[in-house]
Amino acid sequence: MRSAVVASGCLRLDDGDFPDRLGRIFDGLRAVLAQHGPREVAIEQVFVSHNPQSALKLGQARGAAICAAVTAGLPVYEYTPRAVKLAVVGNGGAEKTQVQHMVRHLLGVAGPLAADAADALAVALGHAHGRTARALLAREAAGGRR
Repeated sequence: MRSAVVASGCLRLDDGDFPDRLGRIFDGLRAVLAQHGPREVAIEQVFVSHNPQSALKLGQARGAAICAAVTAGLPVYEYTPRAVKLAVVGNGGAEKTQVQHMVRHLLGVAGPLAADAADALAVALGHAHGRTARALLAREAAGGRR
């Protein structure tokens, strides 16, 4: 089965109190999940950068996203940035431009992709590739029966 882009976008949050912005992330993702009806959610694990305060805020935003998925009854799968790059590019240390190129190639996207969209689609592709590989391995372990 071939992967395809169903939708991509970015939640734009106005300035405001951080807890209010977390609430808008939660509500916004719940709306996206209700609109598109996925069966599972894949999310990238926090990358610890040079700024611990930014890493903490990113972790809290991820928490709001995970809570939106869990309250919608969806399983959540988490992947490190290195695992995503390895699955999509074949190199866990790939540069962002390489990831963007491979995402565009694998999904047949003609135009440019925003960095955030390419990152999110790469996580989805990595998850899909892993799911396919796990299913093939399970089938092989069962004696090749379908």
